[in-house]
Amino acid sequence: MRSSSYAQALPRKDQQRLRRLTARFLRTKSFEGANGFSINKSMRVRIALHASLPVLNLGLEYYDDWISIVIYPGDFRVQDEHMDEYGVVHPEIMDLCGQSLSQGPIVLSWEAIREEAVAPADHDLVIHECAHKLDMLNGAANGFPPLHSGMDARAWARDFHDAYRRLCTALDSRDRYRLDPYAAEDPAEFFAVLSETFFTAPHYVREDFSAVYDHLQRFYRQDPDSVIHRTKS
Repeated sequence: MRSSSYAQALPRKDQQRLRRLTARFLRTKSFEGANGFSINKSMRVRIALHASLPVLNLGLEYYDDWISIVIYPGDFRVQDEHMDEYGVVHPEIMDLCGQSLSQGPIVLSWEAIREEAVAPADHDLVIHECAHKLDMLNGAANGFPPLHSGMDARAWARDFHDAYRRLCTALDSRDRYRLDPYAAEDPAEFFAVLSETFFTAPHYVREDFSAVYDHLQRFYRQDPDSVIHRTKS
């Protein structure tokens, strides 16, 4: 629990549920070290705890379509491609600290996870990649995960699009929101960054993108800002 201020702030009953969910995660997922990297128990527990937070009130079944977590000692290199404005596809080599593969594993850099202890408190690589997995439950990652019954899809699309546009405009004009600028990469990254910030610095999301906070609260069925605020009162 010590690696997550939100987990520490949860009521005892919810902490107990989180521990049980973390234990189930450890039993049902496999961990593999890449490039000879050795994974110990504390590493597995930390990753499992953070991965369990987003689905605390959803259920581990939301992760049924993937099993493996691959952990590199540091950033890893992947081959990708991108399409330019003229529709021409170009090969690209990128260094990443995390990746979620459709119907495949989550890939993580342990160095990036370890550095979160001294980095700004709004970063959480594990939650970020798990948000991508949730986003991909209904197809390619696009910032529009499968919504629960009763949630307004048109309102979700409208409010996320407006918030994404405001963020991109602010960055172009050198104004700054407190959200990680990587969120402006594309709508999928916007959802993933918002999700990790929702659980790490929820007041950033609630104060800067209040409509989006409300949607995330309904989607994740959690209210981290109220939980953390209550413990500080």
